[in-house]
Amino acid sequence: MTTTSRTPPGAPEKRGWFTRFLDTVEFLGNLLPHPVTLFACFAIAVVIGSGIAAYFDFSAIDPRPEGTAGRAADGMIKVVSLMNVDGLQRIVSNLVTNFTNFPPLGVVLVALLGVSIAEHSGLISAAMRGLVMNASKRMVTVTIVFAGIISNTASELGYVVLIPMAAVIFHSLGRHPLAGLAAAFAGVSGGYSANLFIGTVDPLLAGFTTSAANLIDPNYVVGPEANWFFMIASTFVIAALGAFVTEKIVEPKLGKYNVSEAAVDLGEQKLEQLTAIERKGLKLAGLAFLAIGLLLALSVVPADGVLRHPDTGLVADSPFLKGIVVFIFVSFAIPGFIYGKVVGTMQTDRDVINAMAKSISSMGLYIVLVFFAAQFVAFFGWSNLGAILAVKGATLLQDIGLTGPMLFVFFIGMCAIVNLSLGSASAQWAIFAPIFVPMLMIVGYSPEVIQAAYRIGDSVTNLITPMMSYFGLILAVAARYKKDLGIGTLIATMLPYTMIFFIGWVVLFYLWVFVLGLPVGPGSPTYYEFTQ
Repeated sequence: MTTTSRTPPGAPEKRGWFTRFLDTVEFLGNLLPHPVTLFACFAIAVVIGSGIAAYFDFSAIDPRPEGTAGRAADGMIKVVSLMNVDGLQRIVSNLVTNFTNFPPLGVVLVALLGVSIAEHSGLISAAMRGLVMNASKRMVTVTIVFAGIISNTASELGYVVLIPMAAVIFHSLGRHPLAGLAAAFAGVSGGYSANLFIGTVDPLLAGFTTSAANLIDPNYVVGPEANWFFMIASTFVIAALGAFVTEKIVEPKLGKYNVSEAAVDLGEQKLEQLTAIERKGLKLAGLAFLAIGLLLALSVVPADGVLRHPDTGLVADSPFLKGIVVFIFVSFAIPGFIYGKVVGTMQTDRDVINAMAKSISSMGLYIVLVFFAAQFVAFFGWSNLGAILAVKGATLLQDIGLTGPMLFVFFIGMCAIVNLSLGSASAQWAIFAPIFVPMLMIVGYSPEVIQAAYRIGDSVTNLITPMMSYFGLILAVAARYKKDLGIGTLIATMLPYTMIFFIGWVVLFYLWVFVLGLPVGPGSPTYYEFTQ
């Protein structure tokens, strides 16, 4: 007779190493203060640290050639203390302008105004429903992942609308609803840095990158379109990888769904088809979008296009690239209003204004965070701590011979690991950019390529970190379909996506940048020629 070992009643349940690892990540993440508090502490730490570093004469040799603006006569970069009278006066005098002149602030808010019209009119939601529901059963998985990626243009819409919708779609097709939820979650969160369109996160990250690049080159500007080409390619790769993981790994592991596992009465779940008026609205909005695209093409394609630079065309300092946020606003606002007018969700200018006001009112936390992030970035630049750390870090990389493309594997991996405890893309980049952008520029890589690499690491672990702001919402939706589902189950379900996305995206990055030599965006160089 054989006996099976079982845990005695009241004894602690045995926990595997991976579960313990995830518990540690969650514990460490919970120890972190709110991102706003984090930036306030960092700003204070820079002030104190600059005083201590200045006292000990912390410095580095300035690698820039003589005659470069900002280079000291003795060729040294020295710490500027902010813990003295001059430092205090500088802080007090520039506190407001640090905030109002911070690059990500205005561009994000302007882009959001346009996106808000398309979102509140119902255009984006209807477009996603039409995209998913018109797909064949064979294509429904890849379509859901693809729709999740595209939904990132409209901020939280993918989390709130598409992920619950995907679970309903899979359940209505007789498939496991958690597989549908996982596929949509993979697209929305794991594919956060892929898209066919430039969204609100692009100008936000570009602003941090510009501020960091200015520590080395005061005239360097990174635009919202900096990673656009690579984002487009990533969209199709991540959609394909997400569908593969869903159908070959996640869905077989979940098995056939038993409705008795549900925490609520699911009834007969199905999605309503688009109505005739919604289809009409989508057609007219689509025509408006095409008309905007045609007008834009006429202004940039001809050699004498009004949005081209007379000398550099579209590459540098062109009105088109400088005004890319304006085109984001127009491309969403006009089709959004037309759709709303057709279906009745927007009849007057007051409806448009209310939609924009509602979205801006939801940005209160972002504005507070930007205020403190702007102070941290400004203090870090004034103190020269960022430039000195960049020089010493670049020297270390050169000394150990890690200056080739392989260094990006370590950089992406580090960003992915840190993202487990700091789930905000903007908060993490605000901390990383002032250190790693100058460091890798000195080694010879452009800020645009560095930012593209960061975005890979930031995206792939969004799926398995409880620190991601919408993780609790996803857990709540998943628990409707599996009453005993815990955080470990959800993370274990999403882990294959993280692993495959990391490998596939890194391979794509290397092929795109270093094998094919393609630019990551319009006018985005691969290398930065740092002279010393």
